[in-house]
Amino acid sequence: MRLLHTMLRVGNLEKSIQFYCDVLGMKLLRQKDYPGGKFTLAFVGYGDEADHSVIELTYNWGVDSYDLGDGYGHIALGVDDIYGTCDRIKAQGGNVVREPGPMKHGSTVIAFVQDPTGYKIELIQLSSHSSQKNEEKEAQAVS
Repeated sequence: MRLLHTMLRVGNLEKSIQFYCDVLGMKLLRQKDYPGGKFTLAFVGYGDEADHSVIELTYNWGVDSYDLGDGYGHIALGVDDIYGTCDRIKAQGGNVVREPGPMKHGSTVIAFVQDPTGYKIELIQLSSHSSQKNEEKEAQAVS
């Protein structure tokens, strides 16, 4: 078994595709209208569905918002440069709702961004770049 996709209902398909593709760097893999059911599905991801898990964006025609509830948590993306990634997201109009920094009760560097529908996406620092950045900040604080 393997994880195929996560489905999110979105209120504005065009804005959501723009966010996931232009801001987060995913690709629109496929999109199809279902006139009989009055919905459109768009699949986005970092690679082909045969080899990668993807996100299914579901737009129900005429529905522009959803109550996200308190059961949904977030989607997580690993990044090599969390500080640069957050700067780039902000420069492209994305909403960084938690700036990069160590997670509570831990040392993993994380940040959170929010998509146009309100879903949270956690960014997790994967490389040693966070260690370098923290060392630079500590050096600046000492000098």
